[in-house]
Amino acid sequence: MTEIAVLGPLETVTRSSVTDQVFEALYAQVQSLALPPGTKLSESEVAKQLGVSRQPVRDAFYRLSKLGFLLIQPQKATLVSKIHIADVRKARFIRSAIEVEVMRQAALNFTEKDFSALQPILDAQKAAVTKGDKATFHRLDDVFHQVLCSRAGVGFVWDVIRENKAHTDRVRFLSLGSGSQRAYDDHIAIVAALRSGSVDGAVQAMRAHLGTIEAIIQQIRSTNHSWFSDEE
Repeated sequence: MTEIAVLGPLETVTRSSVTDQVFEALYAQVQSLALPPGTKLSESEVAKQLGVSRQPVRDAFYRLSKLGFLLIQPQKATLVSKIHIADVRKARFIRSAIEVEVMRQAALNFTEKDFSALQPILDAQKAAVTKGDKATFHRLDDVFHQVLCSRAGVGFVWDVIRENKAHTDRVRFLSLGSGSQRAYDDHIAIVAALRSGSVDGAVQAMRAHLGTIEAIIQQIRSTNHSWFSDEE
Protein backbone atom coordinates (compact mmCIF):
# COMPACT_ATOMS: atom_id res chain seq x y z
CA MET A 1 0.00 0.00 0.00
CA THR A 2 1.37 3.41 -0.98
CA GLU A 3 1.40 5.77 1.97
CA ILE A 4 0.34 9.38 1.58
CA ALA A 5 3.33 11.73 1.45
CA VAL A 6 3.88 13.88 4.52
CA LEU A 7 2.22 17.24 3.91
CA GLY A 8 2.48 18.93 7.29
CA PRO A 9 -0.19 20.74 9.32
CA LEU A 10 -2.36 23.42 7.76
CA GLU A 11 -2.87 26.96 8.99
CA THR A 12 -5.73 27.59 11.39
CA VAL A 13 -8.59 28.82 9.21
CA THR A 14 -12.34 28.35 8.83
CA ARG A 15 -13.64 24.84 8.29
CA SER A 16 -14.72 25.53 4.70
CA SER A 17 -11.25 26.83 3.94
CA VAL A 18 -9.69 23.80 5.64
CA THR A 19 -11.78 21.54 3.43
CA ASP A 20 -10.56 23.45 0.37
CA GLN A 21 -6.95 23.08 1.48
CA VAL A 22 -7.34 19.37 2.18
CA PHE A 23 -9.04 18.92 -1.18
CA GLU A 24 -6.28 20.79 -3.04
CA ALA A 25 -3.53 18.88 -1.24
CA LEU A 26 -5.07 15.50 -2.04
CA TYR A 27 -6.05 16.55 -5.56
CA ALA A 28 -2.44 17.54 -6.28
CA GLN A 29 -1.13 14.20 -5.02
CA VAL A 30 -3.66 12.20 -7.03
CA GLN A 31 -2.99 14.31 -10.11
CA SER A 32 0.79 13.91 -9.84
CA LEU A 33 0.47 10.19 -9.05
CA ALA A 34 2.17 10.62 -5.69
CA LEU A 35 -1.02 8.74 -4.76
CA PRO A 36 -1.30 6.25 -7.65
CA PRO A 37 -4.44 4.28 -8.57
CA GLY A 38 -5.24 1.64 -5.98
CA THR A 39 -3.77 3.55 -3.03
CA LYS A 40 -5.74 3.06 0.18
CA LEU A 41 -6.65 6.19 2.11
CA SER A 42 -7.89 6.54 5.66
CA GLU A 43 -9.80 9.60 6.90
CA SER A 44 -8.17 9.34 10.30
CA GLU A 45 -4.64 8.97 8.92
CA VAL A 46 -5.02 11.86 6.47
CA ALA A 47 -6.52 14.03 9.21
CA LYS A 48 -3.62 13.18 11.53
CA GLN A 49 -0.95 13.96 8.94
CA LEU A 50 -2.58 17.25 7.96
CA GLY A 51 -3.32 18.29 11.53
CA VAL A 52 -7.07 18.73 10.98
CA SER A 53 -10.27 17.09 12.20
CA ARG A 54 -11.88 14.27 10.22
CA GLN A 55 -14.84 16.33 8.96
CA PRO A 56 -12.94 18.44 6.38
CA VAL A 57 -11.15 15.29 5.24
CA ARG A 58 -14.50 13.52 4.83
CA ASP A 59 -15.80 16.51 2.85
CA ALA A 60 -12.68 16.55 0.64
CA PHE A 61 -12.98 12.78 0.06
CA TYR A 62 -16.57 13.31 -1.09
CA ARG A 63 -15.59 16.06 -3.52
CA LEU A 64 -12.82 13.88 -4.95
CA SER A 65 -15.21 10.97 -5.31
CA LYS A 66 -17.66 13.15 -7.28
CA LEU A 67 -14.82 14.00 -9.65
CA GLY A 68 -14.14 10.29 -10.05
CA PHE A 69 -10.77 10.23 -8.27
CA LEU A 70 -11.73 8.30 -5.13
CA LEU A 71 -13.80 5.17 -4.67
CA ILE A 72 -15.49 5.40 -1.27
CA GLN A 73 -16.61 1.99 -0.02
CA PRO A 74 -18.68 1.98 3.19
CA GLN A 75 -17.06 -0.18 5.85
CA LYS A 76 -14.10 -0.72 3.52
CA ALA A 77 -10.99 1.17 2.51
CA THR A 78 -11.27 4.28 0.35
CA LEU A 79 -9.22 3.79 -2.82
CA VAL A 80 -7.70 6.12 -5.38
CA SER A 81 -9.63 5.28 -8.55
CA LYS A 82 -8.11 3.81 -11.66
CA ILE A 83 -7.71 6.01 -14.72
CA HIS A 84 -10.83 5.45 -16.79
CA ILE A 85 -10.14 5.69 -20.51
CA ALA A 86 -13.69 6.83 -21.27
CA ASP A 87 -13.40 9.71 -18.79
CA VAL A 88 -10.08 10.80 -20.30
CA ARG A 89 -11.56 10.84 -23.80
CA LYS A 90 -14.67 12.74 -22.70
CA ALA A 91 -12.49 15.31 -20.94
CA ARG A 92 -10.29 15.70 -24.01
CA PHE A 93 -13.35 16.22 -26.24
CA ILE A 94 -14.79 18.93 -23.98
CA ARG A 95 -11.45 20.67 -23.59
CA SER A 96 -10.77 20.61 -27.34
CA ALA A 97 -14.20 22.05 -28.12
CA ILE A 98 -13.58 24.97 -25.76
CA GLU A 99 -9.94 25.68 -26.54
CA VAL A 100 -10.49 25.60 -30.29
CA GLU A 101 -12.88 28.52 -29.82
CA VAL A 102 -10.34 30.21 -27.55
CA MET A 103 -7.84 30.01 -30.38
CA ARG A 104 -10.31 31.55 -32.82
CA GLN A 105 -10.73 34.50 -30.49
CA ALA A 106 -7.00 34.78 -29.87
CA ALA A 107 -6.09 34.64 -33.56
CA LEU A 108 -8.46 37.52 -34.26
CA ASN A 109 -7.60 39.71 -31.30
CA PHE A 110 -4.06 39.08 -30.03
CA THR A 111 -1.69 42.04 -29.93
CA GLU A 112 2.00 42.29 -29.16
CA LYS A 113 1.15 42.84 -25.48
CA ASP A 114 -0.55 39.46 -25.42
CA PHE A 115 2.46 37.72 -26.95
CA SER A 116 4.69 39.51 -24.44
CA ALA A 117 2.58 38.06 -21.62
CA LEU A 118 3.12 34.52 -22.95
CA GLN A 119 6.88 34.76 -23.50
CA PRO A 120 7.99 34.56 -19.83
CA ILE A 121 5.86 31.44 -19.44
CA LEU A 122 7.52 29.83 -22.45
CA ASP A 123 10.96 30.78 -21.10
CA ALA A 124 10.14 29.21 -17.73
CA GLN A 125 8.85 26.09 -19.46
CA LYS A 126 12.08 25.77 -21.42
CA ALA A 127 14.06 26.00 -18.17
CA ALA A 128 11.85 23.32 -16.57
CA VAL A 129 12.43 21.01 -19.55
CA THR A 130 16.19 21.51 -19.25
CA LYS A 131 16.08 20.69 -15.54
CA GLY A 132 13.72 17.76 -15.98
CA ASP A 133 11.36 19.39 -13.49
CA LYS A 134 8.04 17.68 -14.29
CA ALA A 135 6.04 19.30 -11.49
CA THR A 136 7.03 22.83 -12.49
CA PHE A 137 6.43 22.14 -16.17
CA HIS A 138 2.98 20.72 -15.42
CA ARG A 139 2.07 23.83 -13.42
CA LEU A 140 3.38 26.12 -16.18
CA ASP A 141 1.45 24.15 -18.77
CA ASP A 142 -1.75 25.09 -16.95
CA VAL A 143 -0.59 28.71 -16.66
CA PHE A 144 0.07 28.85 -20.41
CA HIS A 145 -3.43 27.69 -21.30
CA GLN A 146 -5.04 29.85 -18.63
CA VAL A 147 -3.28 32.97 -19.90
CA LEU A 148 -4.33 32.10 -23.46
CA CYS A 149 -7.95 32.10 -22.30
CA SER A 150 -7.56 35.32 -20.34
CA ARG A 151 -5.75 37.19 -23.12
CA ALA A 152 -8.34 36.00 -25.65
CA GLY A 153 -10.97 37.72 -23.51
CA VAL A 154 -12.65 34.53 -22.30
CA GLY A 155 -10.91 33.91 -18.99
CA PHE A 156 -14.18 32.67 -17.50
CA VAL A 157 -13.87 29.37 -19.43
CA TRP A 158 -10.76 28.31 -17.51
CA ASP A 159 -12.79 27.02 -14.55
CA VAL A 160 -14.72 24.76 -16.92
CA ILE A 161 -11.51 23.57 -18.58
CA ARG A 162 -9.80 22.93 -15.24
CA GLU A 163 -12.68 20.85 -13.94
CA ASN A 164 -12.91 18.73 -17.07
CA LYS A 165 -9.20 18.32 -17.75
CA ALA A 166 -8.67 16.70 -14.36
CA HIS A 167 -9.14 13.26 -15.87
CA THR A 168 -6.40 13.84 -18.42
CA ASP A 169 -3.93 15.29 -15.92
CA ARG A 170 -2.76 11.98 -14.45
CA VAL A 171 -2.02 10.67 -17.95
CA ARG A 172 -0.28 13.90 -18.92
CA PHE A 173 1.85 13.93 -15.78
CA LEU A 174 2.94 10.33 -16.44
CA SER A 175 4.10 11.33 -19.91
CA LEU A 176 6.13 14.36 -18.89
CA GLY A 177 9.29 12.39 -18.19
CA SER A 178 9.73 11.97 -21.93
CA GLY A 179 7.05 14.33 -23.24
CA SER A 180 7.87 17.73 -21.73
CA GLN A 181 9.95 18.71 -24.75
CA ARG A 182 7.13 17.73 -27.10
CA ALA A 183 4.59 19.73 -25.08
CA TYR A 184 6.92 22.75 -25.06
CA ASP A 185 7.40 22.45 -28.84
CA ASP A 186 3.60 22.36 -29.22
CA HIS A 187 3.29 25.57 -27.24
CA ILE A 188 5.89 27.25 -29.46
CA ALA A 189 3.90 26.08 -32.50
CA ILE A 190 0.67 27.47 -31.02
CA VAL A 191 2.22 30.90 -30.48
CA ALA A 192 3.75 30.85 -33.97
CA ALA A 193 0.35 30.02 -35.46
CA LEU A 194 -1.23 32.91 -33.57
CA ARG A 195 1.47 35.28 -34.77
CA SER A 196 0.76 34.25 -38.36
CA GLY A 197 -2.78 35.58 -37.98
CA SER A 198 -4.25 32.41 -39.49
CA VAL A 199 -7.38 31.30 -37.62
CA ASP A 200 -7.27 27.88 -39.27
CA GLY A 201 -3.59 27.49 -38.47
CA ALA A 202 -4.13 28.44 -34.82
CA VAL A 203 -7.06 26.04 -34.48
CA GLN A 204 -5.07 23.20 -36.06
CA ALA A 205 -2.09 23.84 -33.76
CA MET A 206 -4.31 23.53 -30.67
CA ARG A 207 -6.11 20.44 -31.99
CA ALA A 208 -2.78 18.76 -32.68
CA HIS A 209 -1.51 19.64 -29.20
CA LEU A 210 -4.56 18.32 -27.34
CA GLY A 211 -4.88 15.32 -29.65
CA THR A 212 -1.59 13.81 -28.47
CA ILE A 213 -3.43 12.39 -25.44
CA GLU A 214 -4.48 9.33 -27.49
CA ALA A 215 -0.89 8.34 -28.26
CA ILE A 216 0.09 9.06 -24.67
CA ILE A 217 -2.65 6.74 -23.36
CA GLN A 218 -1.35 3.83 -25.41
CA GLN A 219 2.25 4.50 -24.45
CA ILE A 220 1.61 4.82 -20.72
CA ARG A 221 -0.87 1.94 -20.58
CA SER A 222 1.70 -0.50 -21.91
CA THR A 223 3.89 0.00 -18.82
CA ASN A 224 1.24 0.82 -16.20
CA HIS A 225 -1.62 -1.43 -17.26
CA SER A 226 -3.01 -1.99 -13.76
CA TRP A 227 -3.63 1.76 -13.33
CA PHE A 228 -6.13 1.90 -16.19
CA SER A 229 -9.71 0.77 -16.67
CA ASP A 230 -11.82 0.48 -19.83
CA GLU A 231 -15.05 0.64 -17.83
CA GLU A 232 -17.42 3.58 -18.32
